[in-house]
Amino acid sequence: MNDAFITALNTQYATVNWMDVLAENMTNVYTPGYREKKVNFKTFLNGAITDDYEKNADQGKSTPGTSKDNLFLEGKGFFLTRTSEGKNIYTRLGEFTFDGEGVYRAKNGNTVQGYILNDKGEIMQGTKPITADLYQETALKGGSLDIPTTNIKMWIDPNNGKYLGKYDEYEIQNDGTIVGKAENGKKVVPLYKITIRNFHNTSGLYEFKEGQFLETEESGRPVLGYGEIRSGLLELSNSSLKENISYYQMAKLQMDIVNNLIKSNKELLQQAMQLVSQ
Repeated sequence: MNDAFITALNTQYATVNWMDVLAENMTNVYTPGYREKKVNFKTFLNGAITDDYEKNADQGKSTPGTSKDNLFLEGKGFFLTRTSEGKNIYTRLGEFTFDGEGVYRAKNGNTVQGYILNDKGEIMQGTKPITADLYQETALKGGSLDIPTTNIKMWIDPNNGKYLGKYDEYEIQNDGTIVGKAENGKKVVPLYKITIRNFHNTSGLYEFKEGQFLETEESGRPVLGYGEIRSGLLELSNSSLKENISYYQMAKLQMDIVNNLIKSNKELLQQAMQLVSQ
């Protein structure tokens, strides 16, 4: 038989945890790149405990960024960035800019990864080109193409002030292609394609820092992501203020009930002790 007092204490602990998570979600409603946390409860013999958090994978709304180099991904997947030690980091926060050396970086200094393109806009895998149709078809099926990525670099030639020594300006297109432009926009040359990766089990990713994820055994190996990329925008939090307020009210009601139950159990225990001492 379950002990009602122990069950109430465990439920109280779990509810406090739940309320903390909801408060964090509400605090970060307008934080770019924030992934809403969701709490699951599982029951065992002596009450309820809090299970591992799940991350809400839904799309967040867009908001104007601080640079045309900022990116908003409308679709499934993550931007792939890399640390100076070569570790792959996945993120939805496209707060990217080109540094003084022309390297495309995240705000934390990680390099944004991309594919090298030929003049037809095809991804190059060594000397072998991969067509855009094959890439798109593979991405939609949740498959993986073993394509090496590279740092994206648009250095400016000090001799003529042009990007890569050839182009007057660059543009990030909706499919993630970075093109160089010359001759007043008449000449458009594909240079890089921004890498988008996805996972069959995104909830299995490990968030080691806010908005930064590592692949795990539970998430599985990365596959190709897909979606539309918009430059000059960022993705806001996907946390719903209205929904979290509603859950918070439920949690508060649950806490009130549990506190009353604990109080009643204490009173019964005190009465029992008094009867025994007589």
